[in-house]
Amino acid sequence: MTNNLDGVVILVARLFLVTLFLIFGWRKLRDYSGTVSQMVQDGLPAPVLATSIAIFMELPVSFAVAVGAFTRPSAVLMVLYTLGTSLAEHRYWTISGADYVDKMEAFYKNLSIIGGFLLLYITGAGKYSLDAFWGIAAP
Repeated sequence: MTNNLDGVVILVARLFLVTLFLIFGWRKLRDYSGTVSQMVQDGLPAPVLATSIAIFMELPVSFAVAVGAFTRPSAVLMVLYTLGTSLAEHRYWTISGADYVDKMEAFYKNLSIIGGFLLLYITGAGKYSLDAFWGIAAP
């Protein structure tokens, strides 16, 4: 019984971890030019490349985590991506005023998400995943 429950919990955790990325990745794709403009406004170098990377990470890589395909390497990619976005977009320590708390909250929210992806790297995708179905990782 515990093994089935563990598999369900890991499945739910995978889905919860990537929900935000899938929603906002789809939004970035649908408004590609607006996303590039936002990257320019945020002062990111190579905004077209940054937008393409963001869409790739937030859609196919997050989807891979959701369905449990290549979960461990996908989780590592999401750790690196989330850390990168935190350091690029949520540098609360460099600002003051009204945006300070919002940036600080987003930064620490991202650290929490990174923690979830690190745990997913350790546990693997679980019983209810493509990894388990394909036999490429222990459930």
